[in-house]
Amino acid sequence: MDRPQGEILVTLPLHDFFKFLTRRSLHMAGFIIVIMFVVIGCTAPYILTRPEEAWGTAYDLRKAFQPPSLDHPFGTDAYGRDMLNKVILGSRYSLIIAVGVVGLSLVIGVVIGLVAGYLGGAIGTTLMRLADMFLAYPPLLLAVALAAILGRGVLTTIIALAVSWWPWYARLMYVTVNSVKVAPYVEAAKAIGLGRVAIMFRHVLPNSLIPVLTQAMLDMGSAILEAAALSFLGVGVPPPIPEWGRLISEGWVYISKAYWISFFPGLALLITAIGFNLFGDAVKEYLNPRLRNIGGGL
Repeated sequence: MDRPQGEILVTLPLHDFFKFLTRRSLHMAGFIIVIMFVVIGCTAPYILTRPEEAWGTAYDLRKAFQPPSLDHPFGTDAYGRDMLNKVILGSRYSLIIAVGVVGLSLVIGVVIGLVAGYLGGAIGTTLMRLADMFLAYPPLLLAVALAAILGRGVLTTIIALAVSWWPWYARLMYVTVNSVKVAPYVEAAKAIGLGRVAIMFRHVLPNSLIPVLTQAMLDMGSAILEAAALSFLGVGVPPPIPEWGRLISEGWVYISKAYWISFFPGLALLITAIGFNLFGDAVKEYLNPRLRNIGGGL
C-alpha cells in the first residue's frame, strides 16, 4: 500500500555525517573515544596479556602495590594483579551494562509513550501517572534500592537502572507522539481505513523516534556512570568481575599509598563518559538543522 501523501520518511542522512564530524574537533574526539571504547569492550577477552589476573583467578602477593612501570603501566593492586588488564576487561562490562540499560529503557519507554500519546484519554493518563510515580524518586536512589533487593549481578544492575530510567523515555516519546499524531499524513492514514495499531507502528512510531534515539546516545555515558556508582556503593556488579566502579571502590581504601588502583579505572570512566557526551551532542546537532547551522568549529 502506498504511503499517505505528505508523510515524512525517517531517513538518517549518514552519508555526510563523518564529514560533519571532521569540521568539529570536539565531536570527532567524542566519536573516536566511543569507537575505541566499543572496540576494546568487544575484544577485551582476546587482547588481555594477563587474563588470569584480569579475571581474578591468579595473584602474586609479591607484586602487590607496584606503581606504574613498563611491566605494569597501570600498576598492580593489593593482590599483585595487573591493573591495565583489569581496566581493559572492565570496559567489556561497562559496555554491556550501558547497552543493556539504555536498550531496555528504550523498549519500555517507547512502547508506553507511544500507546499513551496516541490513544490518550484514560489510558494515556494512567500510563503517564505511572511514569510520574517512578519519576518522583531520584533515579540513582531507586536503582540502589532495587539492586539491593534483587541482589548483585550484571543483569540485576541492568534491570535496576532500566526500571528507574524508562519513564524519561516514555515522557519524551509521549510529547513527540502528541505532535506527530496530528500531522496530515496520519489523518490521511485514518481516512483510508488503517487501524490504530497499524497507524501507530507504521506511521507514528518511525517519525517519533529521532528525539528519543538522540537522547539515548546522550544517556550512554550516564548509564556507565550510574552502573559504576552502584558497584562503588556495593550493590552493583560483584567480585571478581572487574567493573570500573568496583575497581574504584576497591582502590579507595589504599588511596594514600596506591592511588593508581582507583585513578586509572576512574580516568577510563571519565574519558568514556565525556566521549559519549561529545558524540551525543554531535548526533543531536547533526539531526537538528538549526543547531547544525549555528554550530562552531571547535
